[in-house]
Amino acid sequence: MRILRPTFRVLAALLSAAALLGGVRLLVPATAGPDEQPPGVARQLTFLRSALDDGAGVDAQKMFPEGWFFAHVLYGLARVEQGLRSPEGERATALRESRWALARLESPSGREPFSPDLTPAYGVFYQGWTNWLRGGVLALQPVDRRDPAEVRRFADAAAALGAAFDASASPYLAAYPGQAWPVDSTVAVASLRLHDTLLPARFEGTVRRWLDGVRQRLDPETGLLPHRVEVATGAPVEVARGTSQSVVQRFLGEIDPAFARDQYLRFRDLFVVSPLGLGPAVREYPRGLHGSADVDSGPLLLGVSLSATVVTLGAAQVQGDDALAGALATYGEFAGLPLDTPRTKRYALGVLPVGDAFLAWSKTARPWVAAPSEPPPATVRWWWRLPLLSTLLLVALLGWLPDVVRRATSTRRVARVGGPAPGRGGSTGRAGATAVGLLP
Repeated sequence: MRILRPTFRVLAALLSAAALLGGVRLLVPATAGPDEQPPGVARQLTFLRSALDDGAGVDAQKMFPEGWFFAHVLYGLARVEQGLRSPEGERATALRESRWALARLESPSGREPFSPDLTPAYGVFYQGWTNWLRGGVLALQPVDRRDPAEVRRFADAAAALGAAFDASASPYLAAYPGQAWPVDSTVAVASLRLHDTLLPARFEGTVRRWLDGVRQRLDPETGLLPHRVEVATGAPVEVARGTSQSVVQRFLGEIDPAFARDQYLRFRDLFVVSPLGLGPAVREYPRGLHGSADVDSGPLLLGVSLSATVVTLGAAQVQGDDALAGALATYGEFAGLPLDTPRTKRYALGVLPVGDAFLAWSKTARPWVAAPSEPPPATVRWWWRLPLLSTLLLVALLGWLPDVVRRATSTRRVARVGGPAPGRGGSTGRAGATAVGLLP
């Protein structure tokens, strides 16, 4: 037993150290102001670029149909935001890297999952996200030094999107043959608003008609944009879901801030929860409804979607909901198993780089088109950490419990044996102490 005691104490010390580290991660801020670089994101992007060079996009594609695309576009968008938060003379790296990501999207590999026969070609998902990144690349450049070819490609793609929306009976264009998701059209329309911010405006009527069509086709169950719709009419066929709503809330504010605020508050009430009282998270299905996991949501634990939770961090930042954004980011630092080195940072021990791409993009999110809104009423208070901190304290103490019990037991045995009898010296006391294991 004496041989095992040092081992138990080492394990207890390690458990206490892990609990202490978890406590520190819960208390140190994990977000930054809109003009500051979010902590750790620069090192995270260094890891991501290396992972993409090593085939992380191919690995992501095996997991879901847009895996390769998302791994690259989100890396590029996070690089854009990193550059926009830097002085103009220090944007060379961000511009080079975002152009690299854009070139990958415009390559045959980037287009491969999408159909050229759709309107617009390759579908609204591909065109919307790609054109949003094109606009970000232009935003990094001084107006008088923008690359004319990049300006032309951005304007031409926006014109094709605008024409497709104007000609459609539905506000929601197809992403794949016979399939349409409102979230994809939301990103595309946001890219039209970005066009009208960076270049001479031309899509105000298109955006207004789109918003009218959206308001007429909200999900009757939640009052939010539905998850999936009929291609021909845009009629809802699937209730609003967290994975698509988190992206919708990230972009809708760029299109119509007032409508977006109402939608965001509805979303927050219906989807943001605190399972077991241990921190904020986002459900895949609204409160009161349950559904199965799929390729969009990933595995569901207590109804929570990890991907929706990560992307909601960005939506909260765009809406000025600093309390929720900060809580989600801090919880990610605690539960996301981040691995830090002097040059890189990765989450989930680096086994899922596309997840790092979503997180880096979300932590750098802020409005590109609309002026920042007044913060919504906070629903997350500072004491959300207390259950987790209490649990960590319990874990830290639990490792030492066997030692405490052993010492308490030894003390009771000594009390029963008693000390040395008067006038007989210390030999009896030493023998008694030896008998109960207090002395060698």
